[in-house]
Amino acid sequence: MSTASKTATVIPTQPRRVDQLLAHYGESHQNPRNELIHFIAIPLIMLSLVGMLFALHPYVAYAFVAASMVYYARLSLVFLLAMALLSLLALALVRAMGPQVLPISLAIFVGAWVMQFIGHKIEGKKPSFFEDLQYLWVGPLFVLARLFGKLGIRW
Repeated sequence: MSTASKTATVIPTQPRRVDQLLAHYGESHQNPRNELIHFIAIPLIMLSLVGMLFALHPYVAYAFVAASMVYYARLSLVFLLAMALLSLLALALVRAMGPQVLPISLAIFVGAWVMQFIGHKIEGKKPSFFEDLQYLWVGPLFVLARLFGKLGIRW
């Protein structure tokens, strides 16, 4: 038997797209204070965005959530399921806000973005979405990835 036949061919694998996105996003989120701010602000921004869209018309919010799920489905089944659950929770909270959904959502949106920019000032790096808007959808995955890591869940 020749040496060549004993040697297995190793095919280098590319990191999955979701892992590439999270690694790039993580580069501008190294400071623990900025990361903590993001863990609070990102879910609030998500909630407020759904609320503002819901205030326009519920179907606008539903369409946005559905389109976001298509994006997440292309990245990871685990993230898709988690984001679907979180989106349903956000929609339930928004519905519970009743007629005050718009002012509450606007206040949350402004406050959470102020927090985000303070975090990036602390970090000394600009937000990732300035480079590419898709990072607005990656932010929630960053928070989930850190949580999943602590829980031993692989995405």
